[in-house]
Amino acid sequence: MYLLPAEWYEQDGVVLTWPHQDTDMAPFLKQVYPIYLKISQAITQRQKLVLIVHDSILKSKVENQLISYKVDLKNVIFIIAPTNDIWIRDYGIITLINSQKKLKINNFIFNGWGNKYTSYLDNRINSYLIDQVINPEVKTESIPFVLEGGAIDSNGKGTLLTTKSCLFNTNRNPQFTQRQTKKILTEKLGAKKIICLEHGYLEGDDTDSHVDTLVRFAPKNTIVYVTCHDKKDSHYKDIQGLEAELKDLKTEEAKNYNLISLPWPEPKYNAQGNRLPATYANYLIINGAVLVPIYRDRSDEIALIQIQKAYPNYHIIGIDCLPLIYQFGSLHCISMQLPKGLLK
Repeated sequence: MYLLPAEWYEQDGVVLTWPHQDTDMAPFLKQVYPIYLKISQAITQRQKLVLIVHDSILKSKVENQLISYKVDLKNVIFIIAPTNDIWIRDYGIITLINSQKKLKINNFIFNGWGNKYTSYLDNRINSYLIDQVINPEVKTESIPFVLEGGAIDSNGKGTLLTTKSCLFNTNRNPQFTQRQTKKILTEKLGAKKIICLEHGYLEGDDTDSHVDTLVRFAPKNTIVYVTCHDKKDSHYKDIQGLEAELKDLKTEEAKNYNLISLPWPEPKYNAQGNRLPATYANYLIINGAVLVPIYRDRSDEIALIQIQKAYPNYHIIGIDCLPLIYQFGSLHCISMQLPKGLLK
C-alpha cells in the first residue's frame, strides 16, 4: 500500500519554477530573484535542485545568477518548459511511498485554485518532470481529480491534514460529494484518517485556505500552527477556533498532539491597501534544514525559535519572503520536495 510520506522523509531534491516576465510576479522580479538565489544555495548544499525555466534565454540568465551567487551547478538540473506561474507546490507531482520504499507518482489536475487564474501551462509541467528527470522505474498515475499540494499535509503515518473550505470547495471538484472526495484521498494517498479543519481564514489568500499556510505536521506527534492574539485583527476569532480544534485532535495512539504555536506577524499590505497572507507556517523542510519565511517583522525571531523546537535536529534558516507575498504566496508554495529515489 502506498501512502503520502511526511515532508521530512529523506529527499533527492527540491523543484522550483523560476519567475519570469510573463508571470504575475513580473513587477517584483528584482526583489524576488534574491529569494530564489538564497533558497537555491540552501538546497544545493544538501541535495539536488531541479529548476524549471520558461525558455533557453532564461536558463542562460539563471545560470549566470547562480554562478555569481556561488551555487554549485553540479547540483542543479534544468528543465526548459513554458509556465504560467511559480507555484509548483500546487501543480507539481505528489509522490507516495510503500513499505518497501518503492515510489509512485500521482499526477492530479491543477485548475488555478478553482479557475481563478490561467493554469493550462502549469497543468502540463508534470509531464516534463516525469519525462526528463524522474526515475523510469517509478510508477505514475494520472488522476482526474483537482488537488493542490498545498491543500494537504501528511504525518507519514497515514493521517492527512486539510481544510474543508478548500477540499470541499465547489470550484475544485463539483462532481464529487464530500464522501466521494474523502474516498478518493483515502484510495489515492493511502490515507487512513483525514482531518478536515473547519477554521483557517487568511486574509489575502486566494487558495481557499491551504493548510500549509496554517497548520503543519512535525515529527514525534507534533503539530505546528499559527496563532493570533490581537482581538482587533480580522483573523482573531477564526484562528482562535482553529487552535481549539487542534487541541481536540488525537494521534493514531489516541493521545493529544504536542502543539507548537507560531506568532502572527503584523499586517502587511500592498500598494492598493490589500492585506497580504504573511504566515510563518509556510516553511519548507529539506535534508537537515528547515527554510522558514520571514517578513521583516518583530515576530520573525520568535517564529524561528518556535520552529526550532519542532525540528530540534535541523538547521533553521530564515529567508526574507516579504516580496513573495505580494503575489499571495510564500516559501512552501514555490517549492516541491522530491523524496529519495525519485530522480534518475
